[in-house]
Amino acid sequence: MNVKTLILSTAVFSVLTVSSITTVQAVSDGSVTVYSSRKEHLIKPLFEAFTKDTGIKVDYLTGKGGALIERLKLEGTNTKADMFMTVDAGNLWYAGSQGLFQSVQTDILKSNIPSHLRDPEGLWTGLSIRARTIVYNTDKVKASDLSTYADLASPKWNGRLCLRTSKKIYTKSLVASIIYNHGEAKAGDILSGWVNNLAATPHAKDSHVMNAILAGQCDVGLVNTYYYGRLIEKNAKAPLKLFWANQDTTGVHVNISGAGVTKHGSNSKDATTLLEWLSSAKAQSIYGSLNKEYPANQSVASDDVVSSWGSFKQDNMNLAQAGILQAKAVKLMQIKGYK
Repeated sequence: MNVKTLILSTAVFSVLTVSSITTVQAVSDGSVTVYSSRKEHLIKPLFEAFTKDTGIKVDYLTGKGGALIERLKLEGTNTKADMFMTVDAGNLWYAGSQGLFQSVQTDILKSNIPSHLRDPEGLWTGLSIRARTIVYNTDKVKASDLSTYADLASPKWNGRLCLRTSKKIYTKSLVASIIYNHGEAKAGDILSGWVNNLAATPHAKDSHVMNAILAGQCDVGLVNTYYYGRLIEKNAKAPLKLFWANQDTTGVHVNISGAGVTKHGSNSKDATTLLEWLSSAKAQSIYGSLNKEYPANQSVASDDVVSSWGSFKQDNMNLAQAGILQAKAVKLMQIKGYK
């Protein structure tokens, strides 16, 4: 290791350690320790319910997903983490590709979570679903005008489309699914059409996309459904509605929040118990209500607000492809000028 690398590694570890002090709970013997990029208010109720049901205590540390992955890599066999939780299959796939997870394939997980939401080798499991679909201004667009992700590349949407930046993992995973379903050449044509139709430079957040639509800057966009749920909860009269893309073809692109049992944790047994419990009907109901997400367990009904948006056909691409094709997605977006 050269001096520059050593300094960088030390700095990264120091930043992670300092930034995590306010969110880590005291580690105790016999407990499960979870590193999570999901915020505390989204996981604490789950862990409390798990402890009440099983008697197993959960200690946790929260932070940015990328930083936690780097921390796990630096800690190696000395890590305190028994489980890593994060959002987006692309992030889970990356963590798995770095050798951070062990394979967990139990009958309970196979029964509760569909195979396309689980890593084929059992390295991680989806625990909640967020669909990435079309949102539109109901004052300017009719549902009959909409159909597919690819259709947003057609000339009729010129100057009417808003998108989130290509730098966000959610965008990378969506484009990876388009490559998977259409091939690189067709995916490239779709991206070119999107770029040509942009009403503004891609936005940093999904909430910005919807605000731009409400402000009249554009008429349609692509967002994760839970962002829509948050906005409507605050502004029920907003002239926005979701449209389920690709219902006559591949289905709506879905992504997940999920978790895996770490390779070097000291309590994989209880971590596996926690993972199985998180896939249960009780936990899945809590998941959905906390962040307006869909249960990954298909036998569990969605939150009433989420259910009001209607049902849809999912794209059943195994979400490992979101990671496998991520590099191609990034390169293709760069070539086509999607910033």
